[in-house]
Amino acid sequence: MSSISAGLILGVESSCDETAAAVVRRGSEILSNVVASQIRIHSPYGGVVPELASREHLRNILPVVRAALAEAGTAYEELAAIAVTEGPGLAGALLVGISFAKALAFALGKPLVAVNHLEGHIHAVLLEEVKRAADDGEELRGATEPGPTLALVVSGGHTHLYHARLRTDKNGEPGVWTYRNVGRTVDDAAGEAFDKVAKLLGLGYPGGPWIDALAPYGNPEAVPFSFSQIKAKVHRRGEAGALDPAEGTYFSFSGIKTAMLRYTKVYEMGASIEARRAVLAGLADAKPADALPFCDQRTLDLIASFQRSVVDDLRRKTFRAAEKLHAERIIVSGGVAANRELRVRFTAEAGERDLPIAFPSMALSTDNAAMIAAAAWPKFLAGEFAAEGLTAEPGLRLGR
Repeated sequence: MSSISAGLILGVESSCDETAAAVVRRGSEILSNVVASQIRIHSPYGGVVPELASREHLRNILPVVRAALAEAGTAYEELAAIAVTEGPGLAGALLVGISFAKALAFALGKPLVAVNHLEGHIHAVLLEEVKRAADDGEELRGATEPGPTLALVVSGGHTHLYHARLRTDKNGEPGVWTYRNVGRTVDDAAGEAFDKVAKLLGLGYPGGPWIDALAPYGNPEAVPFSFSQIKAKVHRRGEAGALDPAEGTYFSFSGIKTAMLRYTKVYEMGASIEARRAVLAGLADAKPADALPFCDQRTLDLIASFQRSVVDDLRRKTFRAAEKLHAERIIVSGGVAANRELRVRFTAEAGERDLPIAFPSMALSTDNAAMIAAAAWPKFLAGEFAAEGLTAEPGLRLGR
């Protein structure tokens, strides 16, 4: 069997603080998915330090790629192509992955496929859908030709809504996906708000899992947060990256961060926050359960109310956009898609509307390379290969 017919793609991901490599067969079968996390390195800072991230990528990338190939039982020569994230992300981190992938593709004489990180998150859902369909004996063509899809990509660095369609080739066969950006945040991403609020309250990093784990112990109705409507005139038509005011959906999470800070000052929570921070800093591997004894009811209610408010803002605007665009299904992906309350509330509303909804598995919600290899497969079939001058695109956009 030739390397092309085997359809094995090695994906490389290094857009932020995870060094990842994976081998995926024909865009749907994950043979390996290896991730080297940097959480312990960045945790003391409450966020990602770009210089440290780049250094760790340099250390990790070769061992991670070798581990992915070994786990897949695959040799370099058996690969059909190399796929790599070109953006968006941290410039230095992206360059490590791109430089490695370009050198490897050149040495092996294999094509190189550049993948948008945001499209990768969407394909984290799509590859699992195709795999489930194949396992159930469904036609692959039918499984990969859904109607108009609304995709919410929500993570530490991104909050975007995309109207996605599967383009067919001249023979009517499924081809590559096309995207239209119909929503975005005007300031912080939702995941960034989780991280900063967790840091504000003396909790660990990344903040999402800490907030998610502690929120069930609080009353989500205790603190009424509100999101003001974002006026489209602030983001003028024709402005770089602007959306059509008639159809654009805007998110903003800077206001709720400010409200959280103000609340902690009004109720003089500073001393308890610093005490909690000190306790957790003294633990070698602190977890949310370690913080629970040091969270009073006011703190737990605040955490629960914050999470409910953010999730409901995402839910309202996503389903409003789906209705306006006549989407036939919704995809939710990215690190925040792992949030349990988000999954419950989105699933409930989708059920009420009789609208199919899909999330990635927990393993594929956060940054990984399997999603990059999966997104590369239709591009590989279409012959969309990267140019020799491929470089990092930190502000890369998806779609039009």
